[in-house]
Amino acid sequence: MLIFPLYVIVTSVRDEEQFVELTIKSVLAQTVRPLKWVIVSDGSSDGTDDIVKRYAAEHEWIELLRMPERAERNFAGKAHAINVGQKSVADLPYQVIACLDADVVFDSDYFLFLLEKLATDPTLGVVGTPFRETSDETYDYRFVSVEHVSGPCQVFRRECFEAIGGYVPVKTGSIDYIAVISARMKGWKTRTITGKYYLHGRAMGTAQCGPIQARINFGIRDYVIGNHPLWELFRSVYQMTRKPYVLRGLALAAGYVWAFVCHAEWQVSRELIKFQRREQMRRLTRVITRIGRPGNSSAVTPGNAREPE
Repeated sequence: MLIFPLYVIVTSVRDEEQFVELTIKSVLAQTVRPLKWVIVSDGSSDGTDDIVKRYAAEHEWIELLRMPERAERNFAGKAHAINVGQKSVADLPYQVIACLDADVVFDSDYFLFLLEKLATDPTLGVVGTPFRETSDETYDYRFVSVEHVSGPCQVFRRECFEAIGGYVPVKTGSIDYIAVISARMKGWKTRTITGKYYLHGRAMGTAQCGPIQARINFGIRDYVIGNHPLWELFRSVYQMTRKPYVLRGLALAAGYVWAFVCHAEWQVSRELIKFQRREQMRRLTRVITRIGRPGNSSAVTPGNAREPE
């Protein structure tokens, strides 16, 4: 008989009044309930906290924590909030911790599905599924492989999350990407598992800006986490094939070049940069090899994954 690990959920939330109740209802409907769900309000100024408080009053395993006020909204805040939430459950006997955004919706056996994967493979450190956005946009696994687990819902084995030291507070983002890379550096397997997906309410990177500015920000982010220049070139060219055509890829490249010209500081260790660049070059070599084969117009089958936060 398969024994499923106990799990907790930690959520960082900031001004998610529009989405948070749907996420709460999704968690309440789970066939396997979490041991604890800590929702950390990162300075919400709308009705988010009131919604969470209402449900916390009805369910003792839901807890609301409030972070100190801060003026700017960035991904470092999310990392700090998640790490605070993780510390608050440190004394509980859980084996799995899910880092969940407050703008996602999934079916009732979503966590059961992922817990089963962890229970049957002790080498899995991070697991998740593809997701779809309201635009129904899909992502090509040539540039984000199934080894990447997207940020809106990352499910970690406890030993893995503690081994990487939680999320790294990088203001420009990619905290989910850094966590997954760090896990592989520590020898853990990381996987996006197809067969299920969740719905994501807001397009990635657009919480405070439009889609083009978001692409520029992604380019800056790619530089400060140490993406290989050749990898970034191919990423930018690929992005030009998607709406808004050309401009999308140019914006990504512009952000990367701007960060390079301004000598933006790398936000991760040189060890991590070397590790991820080796992975990027291996993957790029495979893509180019497959594209070059006669009669092969596509390197892989596109899937419903997304690029990292």
